Amino acid sequence: MAIDLVIFDCDGVLVDSEVISCRAHAATLTQYGYPITPDQVLDRFLGISDREVRLCIEAEIGRKLPDDFEALMNRAALDRYARDLRAISHVDGAIDAIDAIGLPKCVASSGTPEKIRHGLTCAGLFDRLAPHIFSATQVSRGKPAPDLFLFAAEQMQSPPGRCLVVEDSVPGVTGARAAGMTVLGFHGGGHCRPGHDATLRAAGAQRTFDDMRQLPQLLGQIAAN
Repeated sequence: MAIDLVIFDCDGVLVDSEVISCRAHAATLTQYGYPITPDQVLDRFLGISDREVRLCIEAEIGRKLPDDFEALMNRAALDRYARDLRAISHVDGAIDAIDAIGLPKCVASSGTPEKIRHGLTCAGLFDRLAPHIFSATQVSRGKPAPDLFLFAAEQMQSPPGRCLVVEDSVPGVTGARAAGMTVLGFHGGGHCRPGHDATLRAAGAQRTFDDMRQLPQLLGQIAAN
């Protein structure tokens, strides 16, 4: 296939931050009457925006969460990022992979713009990818809907069928496939458990890999087929 654009997820793909996010979200949800562990957050909400998490929980418990709940979740994550996320938390090889890919690139993340910027800055990647950074806050529906990926492709003026997405979550893979895009599943983040590669392939990832340094070669192989 011809590839015109590579779309990266952020957390868990470019920045090894999902474990930190899960801890922050679990603490906030528990504080507001929804007891949950970080592992349960990982199992249920990996790759899903705070807005989608809120809607899911409100439907389950039959009541509204505080009006500023999404802001509270975002603040909790940013506070933990400031304390726990360091420059070394980038996914190994991400910088080299970004620099080696001679194609247009962008980020399409379920995180808020503030969270994405902070994570990419800590990882030394923000200046390499800005201003082509898109958040689920810019579309009506987050992952697993295709809206964010289609929005990113439109902004980058690339046909969806010529976009390749790098994702680490089932909602992300599902959304990218629904957008008509090819997906590579990355399972090299600290949050990925044994068998996560098979889970991503079952969701629709064409191939899976666990070392970001493999990405340029994989792109070349896919483009040649």
